Amino acid sequence: MSSHTRIFYFIAAALLIAGCKSKTDKPTASTPPAATQPAAPSQSSSAPASSTPASAADPNAATVEESKKLSAIDWALKQDEIKHDPNGQWATDASASSSYNDAKGDDGWSAMQVTGAPNVEHYGDDGKAWAPKIADGGIEWLDLKYAKPVNATEIRIRESCGSGAVIQVELFDEQGIPHKVWHGTDPTQELNYFVLKVPPTNYKTNRLKITLATNAVPGWNEIDAVQLIGK
Repeated sequence: MSSHTRIFYFIAAALLIAGCKSKTDKPTASTPPAATQPAAPSQSSSAPASSTPASAADPNAATVEESKKLSAIDWALKQDEIKHDPNGQWATDASASSSYNDAKGDDGWSAMQVTGAPNVEHYGDDGKAWAPKIADGGIEWLDLKYAKPVNATEIRIRESCGSGAVIQVELFDEQGIPHKVWHGTDPTQELNYFVLKVPPTNYKTNRLKITLATNAVPGWNEIDAVQLIGK
């Protein structure tokens, strides 16, 4: 096996092992990376610029690039549609089994970071989302309340780091009795919504509980926002 091949496998293995970005001992909210500036054009005249369009030189590359762009557009449109769904509402209050650094109130990674509309823009560790006290600790939960009781038809959980750790969702009726509406394996990947459609509940609800198995997905598991759908 050549040295280049060994290096390739080493990098691939490292990427597979790595989970969502680890937190530092002193927590700070993530800062968006600085915008990348385009490189200045070369002043060299030693080689004339090619007059052949990139698409003509490599039509497959152009097709892949176009496909990526269309996927990004579709993703953005879907995110916007969910965010402004007239039948949806965002949590107004939240509590959790634990929070990173024992965060409370509006502190970074506290349960209250799950209230309101989503505001995490990139997949990865971000203080604008909730995170449990420790990574890979096992069972953790979020308990969320909403302003208006509804007959629920759907729950949308926006996972923003270590996606895929949700194992159960419960809705509470107006007497405070829990109803398990889903349990299983969460298929969510990257920054996205875990969408759970449920038969319209025969009770009104404005409270739900999400249970996670944080050891199921290595690294930090974070939730940005949760939308409750119903009338």
